[in-house]
Amino acid sequence: MSKKILIVEDEIFVALEIEQIVEEAGFAVSAIAADREAALEAAGSCDIALVDLNLRDGPTGPVIGMELASRFGVRVIYVTANPSQIGEASVAALGVIAKPFRAHSISAALHLAAADEPALHMANIAGFTPFLPPGTWNGLESRG
Repeated sequence: MSKKILIVEDEIFVALEIEQIVEEAGFAVSAIAADREAALEAAGSCDIALVDLNLRDGPTGPVIGMELASRFGVRVIYVTANPSQIGEASVAALGVIAKPFRAHSISAALHLAAADEPALHMANIAGFTPFLPPGTWNGLESRG
C-alpha cells in the first residue's frame, strides 16, 4: 500500500513543487491545505504530512503538526525556513526539512517515514534534521 501525503503549505507555487516531488517519489498526494481548518479536514485521508509553519491563518504549523500526530496518527515532517519556530511541537514530528529544500531531501525523508520501522534518527539527508531518537517511535504509530 502506498502512503498518502498531505501537503500543508499556503504558497501555491511551493505546494505545487512539493506535490510534483511527492508524486515523482512514488507517493500520492491526498490534499493540499493552506490553513489549520483544511489540514484537519484532510487528516483522515493521509498517512504522512509535510507541514510548513507559517500559513494563511498565521504561525499555526506547529499546532497542526501536533494535532495531526496525536489525533490522527499522521507522521509529520515540517518543511520550513524557520526551524527555530517549531519549539515544543518537535515532539510530535519525525523531523524538519529546511527551506530552501532539495527534491531529494523530501523524497528521501518520505521514503524513510513510510517505512514500518523508520530509521530517521540515523538518516543522513541533506537539509533534513531528525527529531526522534531511537526507541521513541512506538508512540507515533502510523495508521497505514
